[in-house]
This record gives sequence, structure tokens and C-alpha cells, in this order.
Amino acid sequence: MPLPLPRPESAPSPEMAACKGRRVVVALTGGIACYKTAPVVSGLVQAGAQVRVLMTEAATKFIQPLTFQSLTGQAVITSIFTSDENLESPHIAIARWADVMVIAPTSADMIAKLAAGICDDVVSLVACALPRHSEGSHSQDSGSQGSDSQGNDSQARHSQSDPSQSNQSSPPRSLMLAPAMNADMWANPIVQRNLKTLDELLGVEYIGPGEGWQACRTSGAGRMSEPAEILSAIARRCALLA
Repeated sequence: MPLPLPRPESAPSPEMAACKGRRVVVALTGGIACYKTAPVVSGLVQAGAQVRVLMTEAATKFIQPLTFQSLTGQAVITSIFTSDENLESPHIAIARWADVMVIAPTSADMIAKLAAGICDDVVSLVACALPRHSEGSHSQDSGSQGSDSQGNDSQARHSQSDPSQSNQSSPPRSLMLAPAMNADMWANPIVQRNLKTLDELLGVEYIGPGEGWQACRTSGAGRMSEPAEILSAIARRCALLA
């Protein structure tokens, strides 16, 4: 049986109110920045969102699934072989359930997997299985964000596909990535190529990364955005779904 949801400590901010009732998948990949994801999940639950958490095996080395089970009152999915009473494949069921999926932290490895279509863990599987928007829904999203960022963090990268220029299927249901890696890895041309591929083919939204002190004891770009920034980006995306 699912654990009871934690009681909100306070009313959500007007911005976070957009998350109320939304179904949000939060996924973690391996990296020291995993500790920042706990307050993101807590903030979403306090705002009234329904939250499910996915973790790669590497992510579980940095933070325990029990942390997120306690915060959400839901079992954390860590394996592609997880099963329950629902006969539908878990990764398909979660992908169809989600309004928004955010991967935080998103490692260079996960970025490469998504760009290449490799699906060998629960996070990449669910991301690949996200249903496509209808053309009308996607057009509204594109028009809502426009050519400017409408107050979005200047470090965030957003891709806007133009339906008038392509007959391909629309981007998947809101997929957001919060990259986290060493500055040299972030600057690697292969990583940047993979980011561009995801921009062009999947229309993902990037949250950050920022600059600052890193676990490798240097300072530079590639630091995962702070929880408040990630929550604000998710809230903005949820507002577009209204």
C-alpha cells in the first residue's frame, strides 16, 4: 500500500500553484547533484503535484530510493524489470501517465543515450516512451513561449520546433533536462552535439546548467541548477499545460 503523503508545510507560492494536480515524473541519473533533487520532489508534493520517481542504478549510489519513497508516498522505480498488478509495462504506463518528465540530474551518459535512442535503464526507457503531443497542443506551446524566453532564466536552453517547417511528429510530452557534469565534460563537443540533437529532434527544455563550485574541486559551467530554479521551470511548464 502507498504511504500517506506528507502534509504541506505551507501553501504553495502562486507560481507553484500551477503544479497542483499535475502528474510529474522526476528521474535521477548518477551524480553528486542527486542530493539537490530531494527538495525538488518535496516542493512538488507540497504544491499538490502527483509525483513518481525513477532512478538509474548509478543514482541509487548517491541517494537512497527510500528518501523519495518517503517524500512521495509512492514506490520508487529503479529497474526495467519492476512489475505490479498493472499488466501494462511499467515504463509505458508511467510515460502515458506523466504530464511532465524532468531528469535531474541529467548526466552526460544519459544525454548521449537519449540522443542515440538507447533504452537500457528505466529512465531512458520512460523518456523514449513519452507520447507525442497533438499538433494543436504543440502549436499552442510554441506560440506561448515565442521567440523570447518570457522571463525564463537566461541560462536555460529551450528548443522550439516549428510545425510549419516539418511534417514530423510533434515533440514528446514535456521533457525537461537539468544537466549536471564537470565543466570539461559540458564543453566536450560530443556532449554539445548530443544536446543539439535533442533540441532538434525532441524539443526538450534545458534547465541550466549553472556555473560554480563542482565536486571535482574546480569552478565552471556544468553545475546543476538549484532546486528553486528547477521548481520554477517545472511550474512554468505546468502553467502552459493549463
